[in-house]
Amino acid sequence: MKMLQNKIDFALVFEVKNANPNGDPLGGNRPRTTSDGLGEVSDVCLKRKIRNRFQAMGHEIFVQSDENNVDGMKSLSERFYDFLAKLSKEDQKSKDIVAAKACEKWLDVRSFGQVFAFKRNKENPEVSIGVRGPVTIQSAFSVEPVIIESIQITKSVNSESTDDGKKSSDTMGMKHRVSKAVYVTYGSISPQLAEKTGFSDSDAAILKEALRTIFEGDESSARPSGSMQVLKLVWFTHDSKYGRYSSAKVHSSVKVGKDGTVTVETLEGLEPEILD
Repeated sequence: MKMLQNKIDFALVFEVKNANPNGDPLGGNRPRTTSDGLGEVSDVCLKRKIRNRFQAMGHEIFVQSDENNVDGMKSLSERFYDFLAKLSKEDQKSKDIVAAKACEKWLDVRSFGQVFAFKRNKENPEVSIGVRGPVTIQSAFSVEPVIIESIQITKSVNSESTDDGKKSSDTMGMKHRVSKAVYVTYGSISPQLAEKTGFSDSDAAILKEALRTIFEGDESSARPSGSMQVLKLVWFTHDSKYGRYSSAKVHSSVKVGKDGTVTVETLEGLEPEILD
């Protein structure tokens, strides 16, 4: 595979309608907001969705969610030590070789990087290996302050058996959602770091498709089918390893309106690819 040679910047614009794009566990699972009232979807949340898309597209990943666990490993350490045991004794002695093999095996590791830091136990040695990935992605923020609606819900089913055989008491709860908002996030891919993890042009194409389809298969009670959709993916491929412009300048060239319209200011020598 051809290693990534050109710097890449991108912007992802998506719309939320009557959904909770990223609940805050410290705020009663209300949609995340900034102090200015802007809606927020954390970078960790976005990476989880990208990893899920990687898996759905048939690629191996290291950080698997419980509902998408495909190898039966109960923890990251168990998954790592299972991988380590399959390497030769000589390869196990070299952190560089172990890191390279991990990048070769798992797409999310060679994309985002990973810290393999696990304590010593009866069967395995202590491990401390860091991999710095070429792909970075920012938290997404809404273009305007969001309106959060909270509704009370009633759970009217027999959750527990009762002594008298009658129906158990109803339970009450709250459900929170953003009525309608447009969010935007930005990211970059570094060729210098791609050389170290083996991230290739083919991997960049996979990431592009994962971003374009990031909400496919992501439905839940908080995010009903069709309530979140990608409006535009703006993809910039520079003509050199270091890039014609800084990422900040490229990202600021993308203007997003409150209605989701996207315009891109012209940057000489850098033609964006705009995908729906």
